[in-house]
Amino acid sequence: MADKQAFFNHIEKGYTTKGESITLGAAMLEGETLTNALVKIPLKTMNRHGLIAGATGTGKTKSLQVLAENLSEKGVPVLLMDMKGDLSGIAKPSPGHAKIDERHEKIGIPFTPKKFPVEIMTLSEQNGVRLRATVSEFGPVLLSRILNVSETQAGIISVIFKYCDDNKLPLLDLKDFKKILQYTTEEGKEEFSEEYGRISTASTGAILRRIIELEQQGGDLFFGEKSFNTDDLLRIDKNGMGYINIVRLTDIQDRPKLFSTFMLSLLAEIYTTFPEQGDSGRPELVIFIDEAHLLFKEASDALLDQIESIVKLIRSKGVGLYFVTQNPTDVPDAVLSQLGLKVQHALRAFTAKDRKAIKLTAENYPLSDYYKTDEVLTKLGIGEALVSALNEKGIPTPLAATMMRAPMSRMDVLEDLSLIHI
Repeated sequence: MADKQAFFNHIEKGYTTKGESITLGAAMLEGETLTNALVKIPLKTMNRHGLIAGATGTGKTKSLQVLAENLSEKGVPVLLMDMKGDLSGIAKPSPGHAKIDERHEKIGIPFTPKKFPVEIMTLSEQNGVRLRATVSEFGPVLLSRILNVSETQAGIISVIFKYCDDNKLPLLDLKDFKKILQYTTEEGKEEFSEEYGRISTASTGAILRRIIELEQQGGDLFFGEKSFNTDDLLRIDKNGMGYINIVRLTDIQDRPKLFSTFMLSLLAEIYTTFPEQGDSGRPELVIFIDEAHLLFKEASDALLDQIESIVKLIRSKGVGLYFVTQNPTDVPDAVLSQLGLKVQHALRAFTAKDRKAIKLTAENYPLSDYYKTDEVLTKLGIGEALVSALNEKGIPTPLAATMMRAPMSRMDVLEDLSLIHI
């Protein structure tokens, strides 16, 4: 039987912070929650990215909500991708419950219901601030990677952008781009051949088919005016709390191309426009990508390379990215290796493939004298998670099976969105 006092000291030493921190809960040993063995994440390392994973119904969304609330409370703005439509309740305080009080008593921290400043956003016709970008702003490189075209076709796309720049023609939406594309091999054929070289109809036809595929997934909703200003994501309310910006994506789960187009455009715009932060001690913005497998689903190698590059570079702008998904294997290894905080809820072992995935997941965590990681992963209860983070020096913290704290706001949908600032 493990020495509880030694374990308590182990956790206390590993999770002590000098600067500001976020408390996720209290460490557990052999199924028992050790009161005041607090698992705290330094605010300073929240731009080092993270992962929230676990089987359906194990508490991923609540963990996301806890992190978002506490960041907002510290004055850090948050952007949430709400795939299931169940995060708008953050705008209202939790009604509380005896079981929540019991949980927090075990953890050793008080439970205080609280509401948070919220902005609802949308990519489609749903209520909320519309998020859009022009084709010109998206640029030839990202457009080529989203369309997954050949090198030759990517060159043609670059030439079309150059032609539009030279002639001061704005590319606002996909209709604009299709018109110019057709113009290059029809009435504008001679003009293009003289200035930019011959363009084959076979290549423009292939590009056109890719654009139509993107339109069918809703790309026409995203491309156009008025462009969204990323500075609007950084607002702080009069009480010093960061806004929680919620992008409602309930109607695009079956359109991964649109989701990846939007995310790549947003991350590229943030990276381009945000200043370098250096060691500021806190993030400027934290982004949570729920159902993260949609970002990588059907993504081409070129697109994955682009995503991996942005993940590596964007933290220098003070931006943290947190991927929320059922299994860590949904996230490419090159991205997974960049994630400093891991909150792993229970995984279920129904098949040999599941058991293999659990063993692989266990290998992503620091070795521990107190846990057999692969066994703990299948025994965690709802609202419990294995946590591994980075301390203020960037060194991994001790692995901690954690009784997670409850969200301070509601955990359901607000039907009346007029209650929220839009």
